Amino acid sequence: EVSTEDPETAFCTLANREDLNPEEGSIYHCLYQFTRNEKLTETNRLLCDVCTQRHYGPKKNTKSEKYVYTNAKKQMLISLAPPVLTLHLKRFQQAGFNLRKVNRHIKFPEVIDLAPFCTVKCKNVAEGNTKVLYSLYGVVEHSGTMRSGHYTAYAKMRSMNNHLSDLVLRGPSPQALETEPVKGQWFHISDSHIQAVSASKVLGSQAYLLFYERLL
Repeated sequence: EVSTEDPETAFCTLANREDLNPEEGSIYHCLYQFTRNEKLTETNRLLCDVCTQRHYGPKKNTKSEKYVYTNAKKQMLISLAPPVLTLHLKRFQQAGFNLRKVNRHIKFPEVIDLAPFCTVKCKNVAEGNTKVLYSLYGVVEHSGTMRSGHYTAYAKMRSMNNHLSDLVLRGPSPQALETEPVKGQWFHISDSHIQAVSASKVLGSQAYLLFYERLL
């Protein structure tokens, strides 16, 4: 579905992306690349119904109908900030006819701000807010290769997040400013073995899936 937006705000975000300058090999860099502004030119030009009608008149149900393609800009931004944010890292790459696992460590924080990746008209962010904060509470890690391996998880045992409950059950945006991660104890789970670990151990893991809960 194509919607008409104000050209002045169509590519605007809640926080200035230009000031972000994300470190390569970080989750911020991944998000920055995924939501970058792309130019659609040459064979990637956009089919423009308005341009077609302007040039050829109203559409006709004929196989010989001609279309007008135009250069355009494309950007994927978040229009509705979720209560729970799940980030799935693509840990494989094509190597000829084979798939190869990517073992590179991707840095990720305990508290992440999605504002630079949200549209300025993000539906469930209070007017005037320039931060959309999330706190890490779970990580899935994979060890091994593309052919075999083992999944383990890190989970934080924490107190109830009342803001998250309100967001899930009633839908209003959180109002209180919270910039610190939700307090709690991290645990490493591998099959039936569970062990308490430090936050630094979690942040040093080879994350495959990241789970964040909304703070603000």
